[in-house]
Amino acid sequence: MTDSTAADPWIRRSANPKLDRIMVTPEGVPLNVTVAAAGARAGALALDIVIILSMIVGITLLGLLVLWALGTTLGDSAVDPSGPLGFLAIIWIITMFLLRNAYFLYFELGDRAATWGKRAVGIRVAARDGGRLSAEAVIARNIVRDVELFLPLMFLSAGGAQGNMSSFAAWAGFLWVLMFLLFPLFNKDRLRGGDLIAGTWVIQNVKRGLGDIVAPTAAAQSADASHPGGRYQFSDEELSVYGEYELQTLENVLRTGSDDALETVAASICTKIGWEPGAGEERLFLEAYYTALRARLERGMRFGKRRKDKFSGSE
Repeated sequence: MTDSTAADPWIRRSANPKLDRIMVTPEGVPLNVTVAAAGARAGALALDIVIILSMIVGITLLGLLVLWALGTTLGDSAVDPSGPLGFLAIIWIITMFLLRNAYFLYFELGDRAATWGKRAVGIRVAARDGGRLSAEAVIARNIVRDVELFLPLMFLSAGGAQGNMSSFAAWAGFLWVLMFLLFPLFNKDRLRGGDLIAGTWVIQNVKRGLGDIVAPTAAAQSADASHPGGRYQFSDEELSVYGEYELQTLENVLRTGSDDALETVAASICTKIGWEPGAGEERLFLEAYYTALRARLERGMRFGKRRKDKFSGSE
């Protein structure tokens, strides 16, 4: 089979080619991705910390308001440590713990794999092996963040507030935090310690409209049934096995134009939908499937139904 495109197999996606990578999925499909710059990661973390601190301030003010309301009703008994004050203190401590940990876990385990800070700068977490981001990986990288950043900062803050911290302990804590903050600058994939342990990295989140046609023959195929690819017809069941993520993956494969990738993906799709894999027309088959899948997803979006990937149902 010959390559039907003259395009360079590597499509540069960023202004800094040193951050461009090829991520290979478990199925052997190469995907072009761009590693998030250290500045983008730092900006996202700063935004997330501001958001968390704002939540803490808001919840604290709400707790004080509740305590004031109880004080006007119950009098001095409201500030008894064994009474409402103690209960509110316990709730506050639990809430602070959840904000520091559950915030990152909740958003990074979601479909977008990104906190509000990451979304603002256009980056997200991904598995380095190209597979699905697992809960274990997200939990691991966030536990390490506590060790890298939050626990040392809490230690320094508490010691500074009490005034009993030695200079050695203060410098040790400062250097510990600084070392991990600068760690992404000393490896080519901009990984922090949690990424190394969890097998993750942070990449730029490139969004494309579903209406973009990637293959030069796809438009002709959809408009002309006599086109060689027009003989491929797919039922709704055969198209319902994939979602937007797989559509973008297929787009990357068609852009890349690698014969091996085309054959691998065509065989994988045929196996998934119960077709017998052919030989020699992989590009035509994939362009036809891409066009049909895109049309189906667009129809669903017009009726308010979206399917993020093959693992999720319609929203």
